[in-house]
Amino acid sequence: MDSQMVMEGGNNVLVSVSSSGGDESDVVKELMEVIESVGLYSGYRKTQRKECLSLVRRLKLLVPFLEELRELGTSVSGEALNCLNNLRKALVLAMKLLKHCNYGSKIYLALESEAVMSRFLGVYDKLHQALDGMPYDDLGISVEVKEQVELMRMQLKRAKKRTDTIDMELAMDMMVVFSNMNDTNADSAILERLAIKLELRTFTDLNQETLAVQKLVKKRAGHNAENIQQIVDLLGKIKQISGLEETTALDGPVSSKILQRCQSSLVPHEFLCPITLEIMTDPVIVSTGQTYERESIQKWLDSNHRTCPKTGQILLHLSLAPNVALKNLIRQWCEKNNIELPKKDPYIGPDGSSTELIKEISFLVENLSSCELDVQREAVLKIRMLSKESPDNRILIANSGGIPPLVQLLYHPNSKVQEQTVTALLNLSIDEANKRLIAREGAVPAIIQILQNGTDEARENSAAALFSLCTLDDNKVLVGTLNGIPPLVELLQHGTIRGKKDAATALFNLSLNQANKSRAIQAGIIPPLLQVLEDKNLGMIDEALSILLLLASHPEGQNEIGKLSFVETLVEIIRHGTPKNKECATSVLLELGLNNSSLVLAALQYGVYEHLVEIARNGTNRAQRKANSLLNHMSKCEHLP
Repeated sequence: MDSQMVMEGGNNVLVSVSSSGGDESDVVKELMEVIESVGLYSGYRKTQRKECLSLVRRLKLLVPFLEELRELGTSVSGEALNCLNNLRKALVLAMKLLKHCNYGSKIYLALESEAVMSRFLGVYDKLHQALDGMPYDDLGISVEVKEQVELMRMQLKRAKKRTDTIDMELAMDMMVVFSNMNDTNADSAILERLAIKLELRTFTDLNQETLAVQKLVKKRAGHNAENIQQIVDLLGKIKQISGLEETTALDGPVSSKILQRCQSSLVPHEFLCPITLEIMTDPVIVSTGQTYERESIQKWLDSNHRTCPKTGQILLHLSLAPNVALKNLIRQWCEKNNIELPKKDPYIGPDGSSTELIKEISFLVENLSSCELDVQREAVLKIRMLSKESPDNRILIANSGGIPPLVQLLYHPNSKVQEQTVTALLNLSIDEANKRLIAREGAVPAIIQILQNGTDEARENSAAALFSLCTLDDNKVLVGTLNGIPPLVELLQHGTIRGKKDAATALFNLSLNQANKSRAIQAGIIPPLLQVLEDKNLGMIDEALSILLLLASHPEGQNEIGKLSFVETLVEIIRHGTPKNKECATSVLLELGLNNSSLVLAALQYGVYEHLVEIARNGTNRAQRKANSLLNHMSKCEHLP
């Protein structure tokens, strides 16, 4: 009998798992241990939480069956023992999957949500097979318990056939972030929303994610390096907008080098600050004896915390003692490994120049209402820059009363003032509370007006601002009712490349609202989306198809999109596109085909069948599922060639 060590609530728990079949009592004991161990998991990642809890509930339905089997204590046939061994194997698969969803990287699990969903479906299939044909009579199981297990088996069968449950908003955000759209103004808003959706908001969240990504880097050891680098980069960006060290590094300034040239060389854990998990350059000791990077612990104390972040103990005093010995060890280790320590700017604390910063912001806010154009222009420009720098600055500007006068400046006749103002509000809107305040102050009508009549840059930034504001559902409705969709459609059609991209992200966000789908269609969104599909240089095929997928779920959208020419375009993308292009195009064709079988026939006539078969074998995980669903639908419609 082998054993597996499973982390539960921070403790190691030994779960015995036979590598081969044992007698009935051993197998039943193992099954009970596995179900008991998974019941202790409590930190399932948000992207898989619903699925995990559902699986755990189903597994617990097996407990009465196993308890009754254990109490009977009778010998069983070889057939029954074989069924129990198959059930054991299925439960071990379930345990490994649940463990992965409890401790794995949140970013990785979101990025690979389709692959993880496929693993769930695989577990359901194994459990269903193991319970199918279970000889309850031979085992002496009561009718009541048998019916309960059979009910669970039927639930598993239905779960295997369940349709896609992908979070469209999350999928689009991930797509934009990973498609190298670094020139869009919506990036900060997207990162903020991802941080909320992935629950990466606190020091603890980000520290745990950093550890999970470190383990992932070590485990992969260079395999699938591009995906891993994307995850590392995204974690760095989320840490940056959360006010932590402005670096994408996992282990301080060297992680990108570690990924490339020294996978096995990890920074010793004691050299990392417990708050940021980055290598310390100025380690200091607090009253509890714990060591932190000076800047990080000072920020913690400046936020009115009076406890040790690591131990939770109340600090007896706030003095910080330099840890000279550790600093020398870190320096020696860096020299030995040819790693350069990062050079950091001095921290600006609240009792030094931060007081000056508060005074400066108050002064700038006052100047927003000046009668002199140059004074106003300079104040807006500085507020724009400050609001871009850090989350703290965004809060300070709002708390200093900066939002109302900025909203008033949206109506300023000077186009440059408008441009700087809408960009400042875009930066401020990254903060969740500021989003509500900006909308409440009446900014949306003015932003829409600039979107219609402003300079190119002002229009682009207005589109990005609407995207950011519309992460709140109430603002989606507000923008739709204030006729904000038509100018976004116009920007999508006639804007610069960056303008088209900002408009696309905003329109996707707005189209998550059912009423806005109709508004977008009536505003003529379909033709420019089709133009985007034809223009390969834009690199926006996935974004356009994602919007079309949303619109295809609306009756008006089905009528507008469901044309033979569009079906032919989809087939061409399925034939020649990138793996992600093929996935998106297959999803749209499936949505249209489920509502109009004649479009499926048209796709077959355009030669889609062989390409769907290829995607079903070798496409992305989501593409495989979509292709199989479409092939099954074709079979039911008896349209196969």
